[in-house]
Amino acid sequence: MTTLIEAPETAPPPARPRTPVGVGKWRRRIPLLPALVFTVIVTQLPFVATLVISTFQRNILKPGERQSTGLANYAFVFTDERLRSAVLNTVVLTASVVLVSVLLGLGLALLLDRRFPGRGLARTLLIAPFLVMPVAAALLWKHAVYNPGYGLLNGTLNAVYRFFGAANGPTVDWVSTFPMPAVVLSLVWQWTPFIMLILLAGLQAQPGDVLEAAKVDGASALATFRFITLPHLRQYLELGILLGTIYVVQTFDAVYTITQGGPGSDTTNLPYEIYLTMFRKYEYGEAAAAGVVVVLGSIVIATFALRTIASLFRQEAYR
Repeated sequence: MTTLIEAPETAPPPARPRTPVGVGKWRRRIPLLPALVFTVIVTQLPFVATLVISTFQRNILKPGERQSTGLANYAFVFTDERLRSAVLNTVVLTASVVLVSVLLGLGLALLLDRRFPGRGLARTLLIAPFLVMPVAAALLWKHAVYNPGYGLLNGTLNAVYRFFGAANGPTVDWVSTFPMPAVVLSLVWQWTPFIMLILLAGLQAQPGDVLEAAKVDGASALATFRFITLPHLRQYLELGILLGTIYVVQTFDAVYTITQGGPGSDTTNLPYEIYLTMFRKYEYGEAAAAGVVVVLGSIVIATFALRTIASLFRQEAYR
């Protein structure tokens, strides 16, 4: 007869004290506090100082005359003729550069997404303009390309004229004759690789089985691009446009180096106009108010860019 022996009951392990959710989050954030404090000191304190300066009428040539004007400087920013012209030039410059860069970047990304001999070298060469310092790139275009005496454009035109048996062609001062296109072309050369990299990453993130299914179903390359690739690239295009706008709207180097805002004020954008107001007119209050307006506009654009980036991350997490 078998006797069943019951095992002694073991006491349950003691429950661990639960850490409140908020305390756990703050523990993870404590190592980031030094970086946060440094960022606040470097970025936010100067911005607060700029806000304070923007409420005063202050000219460095008249150090004893300083008075509070409230929001009068902001009213001046939106009513001054030079600043309105600078805003228009900024819109034209930014829209032109971003639009052309997106179109060229999309074409180059489609090319580099295919396999061909020397693709790695081609990628390196196409990325190189983005790695050049902005001032160096502007000097390169001003002297090596646009110079009327020894620039590449006039040299090429003269070579074409001589090829057809004619004398040298007319000497064109490209910067004076076409100031805005001259600045736009130099910025397109510099920012197209940036847009290309974003779109190339989007192309390489396409699901291969979908493309293979479209090929098996007999879809043409144009139909595949229109109905599959382009909708897939929509958010990458939005991201490239938003980030490109944030960067190009702050352009100062190319305008200062190539045209210095001229002839007249044809290429004077907001950053360069702020520079003139600060260091030529010495109106610190007006320049600070214009700077605050530019920063607020950039924050609005950056908010949309961050939302687009967050949506891309969520899509990748769901795959």
